[in-house]
Amino acid sequence: MTAVTPLPARIGIIGAAHTPFGKLPTETVGSLVETVTSQALTDAGVEPEEVDEIFVAQFNSGLTPFAFPSSLPLGAAGGLWGRPMTRVENACASGSAAVHQGVRAILSGLADTVLVVGAEKMTHATGAEVARALLGADPQLAGTNSPTGFAGLFADVAQDYAKRYAADDWLGDVLAAIAAKNHHNGCSNPWAQIRKDLGIEFCSTVSDANPLVAGPLRRTDCSPVSDGAAALVLRRDPADPLALIAGVGHANDHLDARRRDVLEFAAGRLAVQRALGMAGIRVDDLDLAEVHDCFTIAELLVYEMLGLTPRGQGRRAVEEGWVYRDGRLPVNVSGGLKAKGHPVAATGVSQHALVALQLSGMAGEMQLDGPRTGLVHNMGGVAVANYATVLRG
Repeated sequence: MTAVTPLPARIGIIGAAHTPFGKLPTETVGSLVETVTSQALTDAGVEPEEVDEIFVAQFNSGLTPFAFPSSLPLGAAGGLWGRPMTRVENACASGSAAVHQGVRAILSGLADTVLVVGAEKMTHATGAEVARALLGADPQLAGTNSPTGFAGLFADVAQDYAKRYAADDWLGDVLAAIAAKNHHNGCSNPWAQIRKDLGIEFCSTVSDANPLVAGPLRRTDCSPVSDGAAALVLRRDPADPLALIAGVGHANDHLDARRRDVLEFAAGRLAVQRALGMAGIRVDDLDLAEVHDCFTIAELLVYEMLGLTPRGQGRRAVEEGWVYRDGRLPVNVSGGLKAKGHPVAATGVSQHALVALQLSGMAGEMQLDGPRTGLVHNMGGVAVANYATVLRG
């Protein structure tokens, strides 16, 4: 493992912006980017001319005809003209990739103030089109048509988990409890796509309203297709930040699942270890975590990846209440991707924004009691591209 040293600069999030996530038929990628660009700069109290560099995250993968979004922030502020602007894409981790690029730009000494934007427009496409586009992140299935898309891949993961750990009798109930937790949390998030407390009974029952999507995964086990955007302003040596970035970690795994244990999320663990090591803390020191729950089985595996429980025992984190709002490590207080929605490239930026708001005491109805340290975990593919960030209040 590469030696980890403390972050060699004081970098903070000084402004954040967030659109509602969901079906936004009147919005375009351009209008979403412009909205959060303007709002984030205003929130940070930063003039456009103060921004040194901009990173725009968008996965796209054919979902919209327009796939060259790097200059879209100019529509919100002409004063950004001439700034270096770069599109960042790393599957579902694109937003976190853009945040980490912003951190690296500041660490390089070439920038003091960086704008990061993540945006995606998805709901105009058919389910088959979305499934085909998302499968562009898988080397075996890219370019193919699948009615289940990535749900099919994570259904395989769930089935492998059930087989390895003899979990057929309880896995569905635990996944339903994760879904119900996140839907309950999403009711307090003003930007969430699904603000409805569905309850454990609904989430655990297969019905016309909650059908099986792939394998054992029900509709309530799957994050919805979403439109939306989020933005951050990062600054070196900020005077009064929403939160400070204490550690970052990034690790990639094999694209080919046959070359690794897909139940281990090994590169995700490495990314988290790097971020925690840089921050000089352990998992036990965290007060909250926003993690990538594209499917409920992913959140269950993240519990084990973080070391909350041994492998195969992630159910304990749910059954013993550790990951609820009043538990030892509240997970996805925002509702997660499951309830908040998952406009792919906006997700990682959103996670950073919402943890920063928690740490600054500005999370509104979502607010926990005095959190000081939070973790963002985001991944692309089935734990292929993995990013972790530790934020401090």
